[in-house]
Amino acid sequence: MPIKLENVGIAVRDLEAAIAFFTDLGLTVLGRDTVSGEWTDTTVGLDGNHANIAMLQTPDATGRLELFEYIHPSAIETEPTQPNEIGMHRVAFSVDDIDEALAIAARHGCHPLRGVATYEDIYKLTYLRGPSGIIVMLAEELQKR
Repeated sequence: MPIKLENVGIAVRDLEAAIAFFTDLGLTVLGRDTVSGEWTDTTVGLDGNHANIAMLQTPDATGRLELFEYIHPSAIETEPTQPNEIGMHRVAFSVDDIDEALAIAARHGCHPLRGVATYEDIYKLTYLRGPSGIIVMLAEELQKR
């Protein structure tokens, strides 16, 4: 059976702030909507589900993020996850220039958890906290093909 990744869904506290962050990094908004009704209740398993959503896409059109901000039921605040917790871990992006990406992230108040590391002269990597505490990995390939 063929399978492909459709998107990664992330619940956010502030949809506009999350869209601004990811579009500044280079993703584009494919569409926005407000969803509710029986089909959404059935799909996500929440009665009275009502959310504002936005679908974003990477410039190469291979990756998509679906961001959603719950109207009902109310979003549940949680502590931001740690890199070693079980469950959804992070969303990762390849970037051409990690320093430029970090400057963009900093304009949104988002900074590396510790710093930028180099993996075997192949990648420069960092984790940062994006909007709503999302862990975002940025990776710059050092040996361009």
